[in-house]
Amino acid sequence: MERASVNAPRMDVDDNLPRRTDDPLTLLRLQDLDPFSVDELNARIAALEAEIARVRGKIDAAVNHRASAESLFRR
Repeated sequence: MERASVNAPRMDVDDNLPRRTDDPLTLLRLQDLDPFSVDELNARIAALEAEIARVRGKIDAAVNHRASAESLFRR
């Protein structure tokens, strides 16, 4: 019997669940881009870049909040 590697990647429990087809990111990714004009595609890129910046800001705030909490409890 072969043993599993210690460094084998662990499966996340969510990996076994089916992906939601109504998830906004899935719908966005599957949307046909052919009907859009160049201006509409550029506007879409600008909106997506703004959303990426918003998400990065949220991540930074969460990381900073956690670091602040950890430093508070180390005292």
